[in-house]
Formats: sequence, C-alpha cells, structure tokens
Amino acid sequence: MPFNTELTRRLGIKIPVVQGGMQHVGYAELAAAVSNAGGLGILTALTQPTPEDLRKEIRRCRTMTKNPFGVNITLLPALAPPDYGAYAQIVIDEGINIVETAGNSPGPVISKLKAAGVIILHKCTTIRHAQSAIKLGVDFLSIDGFECAGHVGESDITNFILLSRARQSLKVPFIASGGFADGQGLAAALCLGAEGINMGTRFMCTVEAPIHDNIKQTIVKAQETDTALVMRRWTNTTRLYRNKVTDEAIKVEKESKSGKFDEMAPLMSGKRGREVFINGDPDYGVWTAGQVIGLIHDVPTCHELVTRIEKEAEETLTSKLKLTSLESKL
Repeated sequence: MPFNTELTRRLGIKIPVVQGGMQHVGYAELAAAVSNAGGLGILTALTQPTPEDLRKEIRRCRTMTKNPFGVNITLLPALAPPDYGAYAQIVIDEGINIVETAGNSPGPVISKLKAAGVIILHKCTTIRHAQSAIKLGVDFLSIDGFECAGHVGESDITNFILLSRARQSLKVPFIASGGFADGQGLAAALCLGAEGINMGTRFMCTVEAPIHDNIKQTIVKAQETDTALVMRRWTNTTRLYRNKVTDEAIKVEKESKSGKFDEMAPLMSGKRGREVFINGDPDYGVWTAGQVIGLIHDVPTCHELVTRIEKEAEETLTSKLKLTSLESKL
C-alpha cells in the first residue's frame, strides 16, 4: 500500500519513516540505506569535525543513493560552540533541501535555511516549544516524547498525550518521535494525527548502522527498563543506556555537594561515547538509547526493516478498519 501523507508528498519519499539524526551514527552508509529503502535517511552534521567534512560526507552519500536524504543540525550548549552557520551554509551550497533541526535558539539557523528554500523538520519536546518553532516558519514538527533517547526535555510527557495535544493545537503537520520501532507504532502515530514517524534507536540496530555489532546485540538483549535519566540537576535531562558509567554519573549527580557540572564532565565525555561504538564495549562510556530498546529483537538491513514496517502498518490499519465494518453489520 503506497502511503500518501503530507510527509511523503513534501519530502518525495515512499514510506513515512525518518531516520533521526544521531551523533556518531548518522553517516552516509546508514542515511543512504534508509533512503534506498523508501524512508528518509539523515546525516548528522556535527558528527563531522568541520563543515568541509560535512560537504565530503554529503557528496559521499550521493554516490550511494539517488533518493532524497537530509541533514541534522542540533544546537546544544557547549563551551566552544560549533560554527552552526557554516554547517548550514554547506547544506545550502550542496543543494540539500531537507534539514532536521533541534536544540536551543535555532532561529538564526532556521532563518538562513528557510531563505534558501530548505524544508525544516524541527524536534520539540513540548507544545510550547512547538508553537515557538511554528513562528520561525518550520515546515514540520517532530514531536519528541519522553520515551526518546538523548535529550528528553524537562516536562516528562509521553507520546500518547503529546501527540494528541499536537493534533488538537498545532496548525503545522507533525511527525512522531520517541518509542517507535515497528509498523504497529507507525499505524498508531498516523491514527493520533502524525504524518509519519522518526526512529533513532531502532536504526542503530540495523546491518548498515556504523557501530560495533556488540552494541547492536546489547540493544537486542535489552529491556525497556535498561535506560536511565541523567543531568536533570542541570536542566539538561538526557536518556542513556544504563551501564556502569551511567550509574556512576547518577551517583555523582545525586551526591555532589557543589553541584558543579565539572564533577560530571569526565563521565559524560562524548569522546568516550564515540569509542563505545568503535570498540564494542557497552560499559566504556555513556551512549544514548530510548526505551524502545525493549521492542527491538533483531538486526535487519534497513530495507528489511522499512519493508516490514510498511507491511505491518498496512495490516494493522486494514484489520482495525474491519472492526468498524463488522460493527455496522450487527
């Protein structure tokens, strides 16, 4: 069944599934595989050390797929912030017309991209933030529930409520992000008013994801209870896979008398997190994962996964329609 949603029409994709931007994961191999499967693959801009490296990665991705793909630009607090404007300019120069944005104060980057005719998908964890993003002129909102990996926001609102609130109050089309891994989830999101879904953790556990197989097997074996929240003390709450380093970070956060982030910084090292994906040791550093890990039980190719999701969603929507047909005959 070909899907026909605002997302598929505007982005030129066949299946309303977006591979979210993921630090140290969103490389050309994965993005191209998702796009070739009929979804939207996304390169993560800040995984590349410089804007010129992003240019090279965009061009490399183009050698792997002729289908649409996008770039993620996430703006987060940093002691030495990246030159976000330079990354955005590379996107424009290379003719990328779909960008996923997220994070703090995205206004200048969004304005720059919109002036160049780029379609913007902006991630939000609250309706208030979504309404602010609408004023910036974004084309789609990616409504990110509390189940998600990484930065969950500070409101703790799960997608079942958040998506319905989006349906009730937002005038811009939205997609559902956080907690999605299969076609039943896609069907549910569509029924709640979304135009598609965004998946991160599920795409980490695919053949093409450029991370060590030990980490993929760790996800397969995990339960939905195997994540933890850290950094709430600094209003930067983040969901991570629960391992030895995460537990140590939780202890420091709870017991620190000074409340200075300096005590946490060595444990929250992005460099150590990147090494996890290379050396395959799930306890080497912190790494993000959503509660959806409890729904992941295999490591398919992106084509197998997206095709399966399409079939499951079609079967689910069709079977539920039969319930109303049966009732009308009684």
